[in-house]
Amino acid sequence: MSNKVNKNAVRAGAISAGTMLMLLMSSPAFALTRDDGDDPGPGLSVINTLGLYVVAPIVLFLVIAGLTMVLARGSDNPRTHAASTHHPRA
Repeated sequence: MSNKVNKNAVRAGAISAGTMLMLLMSSPAFALTRDDGDDPGPGLSVINTLGLYVVAPIVLFLVIAGLTMVLARGSDNPRTHAASTHHPRA
């Protein structure tokens, strides 16, 4: 085996070992043990979860995109318009 291949194999092994160590350290092995001050609230229902993590971001995106389009329409900046819809003033 050449020196370069050996160096790459050692590097790949070290990265794999480091990644595995980080995954093992972050595992939820001690999640059943409550810490001091840990007071979880009631869980979210499926409807609440979908509304919070799916519907709300989509609505927020649509509001921001709509405001951007409306405010860009009244601008005189040619960079805010498509080339086919911008008519320069005579």
